[in-house]
This record gives sequence, C-alpha cells and structure tokens, in this order.
Amino acid sequence: MKSNTEKFGKAPHQPSLWTRADALKVHADDPTTTQPLVSADFPVLSNEVFIWDTMPLRDLDGNITSVDGWSVIFTLTADRHPNDPEYIDENGNYDITRDWNDRHGRAKMYYWFSRTGKDWKLGGRVMAEGVSPTAREWAGTPILLNEQGDVDLYYTAVTPGATIVKVRGRVVTTEHGVSMVGFEKVKPLFEADGKMYQTEAQNPFWGFRDPWPFRDPNDGKLYMLFEGNVAGERGSHKVGKAEIGDVPPGYEDVGNSRFQTACVGIAVARDEDGDDWEMLPPLLSGVGVNDQTERPHFVFQDGKYYLFTISHTFTYADGVTGPDGVYGFVADSLFGPYVPLNGSGLVLGNPSSQPFQTYSHCVMPNGLVTSFIDSVPTDESGTQIRIGGTEAPTVEIKIKGQQTFVVAEYDYGYIPPMLDVTLK
Repeated sequence: MKSNTEKFGKAPHQPSLWTRADALKVHADDPTTTQPLVSADFPVLSNEVFIWDTMPLRDLDGNITSVDGWSVIFTLTADRHPNDPEYIDENGNYDITRDWNDRHGRAKMYYWFSRTGKDWKLGGRVMAEGVSPTAREWAGTPILLNEQGDVDLYYTAVTPGATIVKVRGRVVTTEHGVSMVGFEKVKPLFEADGKMYQTEAQNPFWGFRDPWPFRDPNDGKLYMLFEGNVAGERGSHKVGKAEIGDVPPGYEDVGNSRFQTACVGIAVARDEDGDDWEMLPPLLSGVGVNDQTERPHFVFQDGKYYLFTISHTFTYADGVTGPDGVYGFVADSLFGPYVPLNGSGLVLGNPSSQPFQTYSHCVMPNGLVTSFIDSVPTDESGTQIRIGGTEAPTVEIKIKGQQTFVVAEYDYGYIPPMLDVTLK
C-alpha cells in the first residue's frame, strides 16, 4: 500500500502551532477554567495500591461504555509499600511521598468494575506477569470492539525504549463482577522515527506514549493520537516568529525555549483491525511553549474536533507558564488548523493554592472530566501534604464554540457510561 506522502505527493498537513503568544494568555485561578479545591479528607480507593492515569472502557467513537450493566475502568497502578524497609524513614515512619514518587518504575495496568459508575471494585492485573515485553506498562486506551466482549488494549510499553503496542483480550461478566481473559500476546505497532517524532537517541528526555485510537466521524478511517516530541537533536529546534506569535513589546526573548518540543502525534491505520499503522506529521506543535502534551484525546461535538491534552507547570518553556491541568484546541476538520480554546488553551487547571492536587484529566464526550489526586496541602502554609494515588472528584465542563466553562462537580471517580452493551 502506498503511504499517505506517496499518495498526496507531500505531507498531508502542517502541524498547527500553540504559540508563546497563546500561552501568555493563560490565566491561573479564573473560576471558569479552574478545578474546584479538593478537600484534604478525600477517600482513598485502595490502601493496597496507588492509581493514577484512568482509562475508561470505550468504543472507537469515544463513547464511555458499560457491559451488561458493569462500568469498567483501567488504571496505571502500583503497589503501596508501607512495610518495606526501603520506604521507612529515619523515624520509623512510612515515607509515602517517596513511595508515590517511585511508582512510575513499577507501573502496571489494572482494571476495576462498578454497577454505579463509582464505588470501584478492584479486578486485578489485565496482563499476567511477563506478558508485556517491557518493565513498565504505561497509559493508553481500552477499546470495546463488539458485542462478543472483545477488547483491544492499546498502551505504551516502556523501558527499554518506548513502543506503542496493543494486546487483545475479552471482558467477561457475571452477576457478581467482571473478569478480563486473554490479553496474552502483545503486538508492537510503531516507535518514534527520528524524522517526524523525536527518538531517545535525539533527546534522553523525549516522550512517545499514550495511544488513543478513534474512528473519524467524517471519513470513517481509523486513526490514533499519541504524545510525542518534534524530531531533531535536543537544543537544535528554532523558535521563530511563527512559534512566538503576536507578542507585546518586551516579550520577544525566548530564552532557552528551544528545548521545549512537545507535539500531539497522529497515525492512520492501513487496515481495519488496527494492526498496521503509518505515522503522519503532528497535528499540533508546542515548540518553544511546552515539552509535554500527554494523553491527547478528542471530543467530537457540533461538527468540530475538540483536541484535549494534559501538561505540567514544570514543562513550560522560559517566559511562559500555566497550571497543571488539561489544555484544549478546536478545529473544523481533523487536520486543522487548530486554535486554542479560551484564547490560551487552558481548559481546566489546578488552583494556585493547591497546584498539584489533580492531574491526568480525561475529557469525556458528555462533558465530564475525570482525573486522579496527586497531593493536597493539609496546612495553610502548604508544607504538609497528603498523597493521593486515588480518583479525584469528577468535574463537568460545557463546551461552547471556542470557549469552555466549569459548571458542576460530582463524586470521586464518577465515570458513568454513555451506553451499555449487552454481551452475546
């Protein structure tokens, strides 16, 4: 099969730019774009494990799906170690902060189920030990394929390297709960190429992860979003007039922002099963603005493409900043051009009084936004914190054209289904 470049004679699109001028419009603590304060007395989903990135079971159109009345979520998960000598401090106390900060190195994919869209019960590991080809199982997307309960789990196999992979299994239900069966053969799909997407050899701080497959509502083709960095040796990128945008006098200096090279990547499937993929140029570039555009995903509404991604304060470039949270862009067609929502891109950020309270937001097509609790201050000075590792309160946003508004807050980890599939 001919590649898209061969068919079109040139790259099918140019990346849209999230400019420094856009980022200068980010305004922390605007109540219409700020996550409500999370109380320090939050409940914990489990005292045995930490959870963070949450991936609701869905179909290729983006609909959050339950099966036989059971809601299902997948989470990045790691055991808590309250009795491990490695995490006991000099006073004999459990150092939960260090344990939490070490979680990424032992991340595994677990699943949970619920009759209520909350009150989640732990189902266990999705894949048996040794099935995944790398040490870490990082975030992706579980897709319910049909009424037989077949599920494709797309995820990121990390260390060594980073590879977008998928593994197929099946969801089985009873009156009492949900089981995941199969998930025994992991299929590598693609890695960064060094031409469009930065490789580890080009940048030891690279990112290439978070697959999010979807069927385009207009052309019906199967595509996939993912996080990447723009190809090229670290420090070699140019932050020119286009990347800077229309800034006021005194803001032309970009400092060392050439080191920030985040992008939202896209690939197209050559087959209907999602086993054969071709990477395309990025949809969105944040060169000179930010170094991470994690967990990109779409909401299709009113004939528009709403592109959401999460990012951190610490990954912003010199001279621009914004809160940890979810950022969004909108276009009239899949390949853009995309413009930042709310003028700046900021859709839902943490309040400055609790800058690390939540992260890894996922905007669902019904406007509900799920995330996890990272850490919440327990005193006025903010020096004492409580570690989360559990589901945050769900927030509802309304999307109106190029603007968004926070309108409601719900229970912790409330992820109701948009449709229920009866298995056959």
